[in-house]
Amino acid sequence: MGGTDRTRWWPYVLLGLTCLAGWAFKGHCGAYWTDSIQYTTGCYSDAVPFWGLRGVAAGQLPYVDARMEYPVLTGGLIWVEGLVTRTLFGPVANAAHFLGVVAAVNALLAFLVLAMMERAGVDRRRLYWWAAAPPLILYLGHNWDMLAVAFAIAALLAARRGAAINATALAALGTAAKLFPILLLPLFGLAALFPGERRQVTGRLTAAALLVVIAIAYWGAVNVPVAFGAYQNWSEFYRFSGERSGTAASIWELLSTSGFWVTSIPQRNLVSGGLFLVGAAMIVALGWRRHGDRPWLLFTPVLAWFLLTNKVYSPQFDLWLYPVLILTSYRLWPIAWFALGDFLAYFAEFWWFAGMEGHLPAATQGEIAIAAAVRGAAMLWIIAASLRQPAPDWVEFRPPTGSPPHPDRPRPVG
Repeated sequence: MGGTDRTRWWPYVLLGLTCLAGWAFKGHCGAYWTDSIQYTTGCYSDAVPFWGLRGVAAGQLPYVDARMEYPVLTGGLIWVEGLVTRTLFGPVANAAHFLGVVAAVNALLAFLVLAMMERAGVDRRRLYWWAAAPPLILYLGHNWDMLAVAFAIAALLAARRGAAINATALAALGTAAKLFPILLLPLFGLAALFPGERRQVTGRLTAAALLVVIAIAYWGAVNVPVAFGAYQNWSEFYRFSGERSGTAASIWELLSTSGFWVTSIPQRNLVSGGLFLVGAAMIVALGWRRHGDRPWLLFTPVLAWFLLTNKVYSPQFDLWLYPVLILTSYRLWPIAWFALGDFLAYFAEFWWFAGMEGHLPAATQGEIAIAAAVRGAAMLWIIAASLRQPAPDWVEFRPPTGSPPHPDRPRPVG
């Protein structure tokens, strides 16, 4: 076997080590938390409380028998993982076993993302950046966002191939797992309305309308049966999202706790939503001249802006942006800046919770603000760079069907 064939597997080996580190980071706390260990060590995972509080241990069906504050595909995944846990471990199954299954499924999804990147011809350096992703260590066992991440990456890569219908279907399914892939759908619609080649207005309207129908059909096929049978529990995700005040590292919560601008929840919903819509429209308008032939590249700055303006910025949201940055960023070093901010914000927020319960290490709101500022500055830089800089080299490269990924090509790193 040639050297090229052997080195092809190195990113997969590295990803395996990263996933093992992610499991060790979350799994060492076990099924029972004492002395705020979930905060002081950062091993908090939604899987542990969900085991008992959302009927997973009892095998209850999400939405039908049990509450579920996640969209339908994620709720279904949680039920399947619970079934696997109870089947594997029987009557001794506990939250730690469930956490292990959740982490294993997320690891499989991480490998799927790597395989999709490789198949698309993404250059080797970017494959390594995903294989060694710090957010995978922090969030592999945190909750279930990797499902939507995999759908979003699949949709982006389908759009890059020009498969608009497949891309739209994948983004719609991603939206049925977590809300953020919905940001892809307007970009796909704009690409149909304003294609690079000349096309009759009627044809463009028909193409855009078809994508709307595809999106509604795929999202509806997943959601309508559950909404029809258990509307109250199905709609909890949307009610919960509207009623939340915010999280400690969001700009609105930081402004409120510092006394600069105290807002009610309706005000926060209105202002954050309006600011996002205006900013996203400006990002697309400014970025269209450079990326109008590939509007999916604008998903990166739009998603970053969504995270910055949203009233809720849970730590694992950084896992949404990290692989998208790897695919679309012209230069890679800003991704390291973003990852550093993610790391700082993660521990600042959890150590703040530890301090509230009287344990050390403890952080203050000021320290959360500093960490959030580091991360936010990186994201603002990324937004500006996304509008100014060209597409990365791999976007231009189209490997022949069935061929291995192309070798590394010289490119800027500064």
